[in-house]
Amino acid sequence: MCTDHDHQGLIRDAGLTRREFVMGLGSLAAASSVSSTALAADASGHAAHAAKDEKEANVVERDVEVPTPDGTADAALFYPPGKGQWPAVLVWPDILGLRPVFRELGRRLAAQGYTVLVPNPFYRSKRAPVVEGTFDFGNPADRAKVFALRGAMSDAGIDSDSIAFLKFLDAQQPTDRRRKVGVHGYCLGGPLSFRTAAAVPERIGAVASFHGAGLVTAESSSPHLLIAKTQAEYLVAIAKNDDAKEPTAKDRLNAAFKAAGRPATVEVYQANHGWCVFGGQSHHEAEAERAWTELGKLYSRSLKGAR
Repeated sequence: MCTDHDHQGLIRDAGLTRREFVMGLGSLAAASSVSSTALAADASGHAAHAAKDEKEANVVERDVEVPTPDGTADAALFYPPGKGQWPAVLVWPDILGLRPVFRELGRRLAAQGYTVLVPNPFYRSKRAPVVEGTFDFGNPADRAKVFALRGAMSDAGIDSDSIAFLKFLDAQQPTDRRRKVGVHGYCLGGPLSFRTAAAVPERIGAVASFHGAGLVTAESSSPHLLIAKTQAEYLVAIAKNDDAKEPTAKDRLNAAFKAAGRPATVEVYQANHGWCVFGGQSHHEAEAERAWTELGKLYSRSLKGAR
């Protein structure tokens, strides 16, 4: 399912660990830490992880343009075949953006009965793929590219994007607007998902964060402080090395959920930052599948079970 134009590139570490790189970006802004995942595996590995059943193979996939207050965001839209309608889900990618591995994720989720939008969060700077060829985390010039991408995104811009993406999803024929919307993200996408839930609280019924970076910070704009503004159920899956670095973050999240009266599952997974994204150096198949199963339960319960 990977075509020539889907080339994902390769990443080299060159002496700087991905974990060090992630933590080194913490000063950029609250929730600005980057993904430790690679762009994904080479073509052979990518193909091996492609659609595994007829439902996924038959998913409708469209490249779309989403109008926002700041321009036009390129994105990928996925939904099951036929004339039915399904609950909508917004997926925020990690720092390396919309690329084939996240398209596969969109197909897989759509095959389970959802209308899925995976946007390019960095459309203000560049159309996807935003990283091409070899990307070296140890190269200051390459790191500067990532800083520039994230730096072009303000909290206000993320909020307005969230509203625009939800408006776009609700305007699609395959979207069942009678049901709540789900949002989830990876690394950088974790805090963006929290912001989405606060920006469009009346529509978001479920939020998930997988190895989210910067969910709890000392800033007044910390994502965990937005929980009280939301109306969603949460799933927060934390990497074991992130928990080791910030062992109190899970406790502060749990306290915020309890104070807001929001149902939530906060759990440390036995895998390192980036474990959910296929092809990355930290990818952990068993824990990634466990996280996917828990996401499926959350969405089935909060989106398909509610009108």
